[in-house]
Amino acid sequence: MPRRLHARHDRFALSRPFRISRGVKTAADVITVTVGEGDVAGRGEGVPYPRYGESVEAALAAVEEARPAVEAGAGREALQALLPPGAARNAVDCALWDLEARLSGIDVASRLGVACDRLVSAITLGIDTPDAMAEAAALHSRAPLLKVKVDSDDPAARIRAVRSAAPAAALIVDPNESWDQRLLEEMQPVLLEADVDLIEQPVPADSDSWLAGFVPAVPICADEAVHVAADLDRIALRYQAVNVKLDKTGGLTAALELAHAARARGLILMTGCMVSTSLSIAPAFHVAAMSDFVDLDGPLWLREDRPGGVRDEGGMLVPPERGFWGSR
Repeated sequence: MPRRLHARHDRFALSRPFRISRGVKTAADVITVTVGEGDVAGRGEGVPYPRYGESVEAALAAVEEARPAVEAGAGREALQALLPPGAARNAVDCALWDLEARLSGIDVASRLGVACDRLVSAITLGIDTPDAMAEAAALHSRAPLLKVKVDSDDPAARIRAVRSAAPAAALIVDPNESWDQRLLEEMQPVLLEADVDLIEQPVPADSDSWLAGFVPAVPICADEAVHVAADLDRIALRYQAVNVKLDKTGGLTAALELAHAARARGLILMTGCMVSTSLSIAPAFHVAAMSDFVDLDGPLWLREDRPGGVRDEGGMLVPPERGFWGSR
């Protein structure tokens, strides 16, 4: 039976501005891909990220280039050569996973042998004044894990304010590449004082070679610096953890490869996301199930998510309704 592929741009307004070191986001711009056979269709989502030179237009064009092969029956393995890692391949790869599950009647969790139960996922606090961040942290003071966005402007004050308002939460600090070597070195005592569990990509990915000789007080997690399993020879010398994001790896297929390879090297494993809908998060649950840290709260920033998506219960992320993705 012939396949059909459809791709479109969808925009989802945020309920509040999302501030990180490189800018402010007020909407999530995603590409939604549907691959169908007969009356059965699978869906996938990708979030083109300007940091990686991506745009919605370019991602849609890439999907269009892959269309003939996918509609002719190319599967997930063939897709890895058809498209490079990134949002476009992610959307198509996840649509194919979903389609396979619906056609076979074997859901993705069963195929992979993982349990997609509720899990601890970080609540992200965007950059604001220390007082405002403390107020936001207080609202989530019972959440088990908080992620603190900072930049180079007095990050110590922001971290201390959050820790004071949420004394029991585990903390991830994410400067999004805004620090330099001097600031990272100066911040080591502060990270220890605030009992931070992980610091995510503090320095620019293209200026991190010096980390190979650096002994951090708190494990450093590669985010922008790591995309696929082939990066690990370099990453393992500089970082103690990796953040697996499907939009970087180019789908669940490559994300699982990266996650297993990182585990084999003894690296701490984190699963993250872009600001997205639950259609991006549903496949990421299958990597999150094997991770030490999880940050999949992207849909919680939306004014309105796709129906049947994830929901937060006090810092525990509840997976989407059955049939949303990866199952009949």
